[in-house]
Amino acid sequence: MLELLLVLGGLVVIGLIGLLAVVVTPPLMVEVGLWGLAVGLLIGIPTGWWYHVVLYRALAARMALPPRWWRKPVELHPCLTPEEYQRVRPWFVAGALGFFLCLTGGVSAIAGMLVIRFYP
Repeated sequence: MLELLLVLGGLVVIGLIGLLAVVVTPPLMVEVGLWGLAVGLLIGIPTGWWYHVVLYRALAARMALPPRWWRKPVELHPCLTPEEYQRVRPWFVAGALGFFLCLTGGVSAIAGMLVIRFYP
């Protein structure tokens, strides 16, 4: 039964990709990509900054943070208590969501522009 669902799911995905290839035009792809990039920046920058603030406040009271700790802050997560981690995690996830939106929006916009440029 699981195999049948996987095959049907795969066929649905292939069909949706074919449908998207017809419906999504390159200018629309650029526009949606730029909107995704803008939304990702609006979400990611403030939440990413606040994540670093919350992480710093949680750890600075107990330990000396290593130099340039903000470059790899995830390495400091094991130093957090469960309560501190619960305060830090929502900001971490929101910043990661903003980064993901920026990444996918930027790639979509670039791909749309390349299609417009090389396949008129």
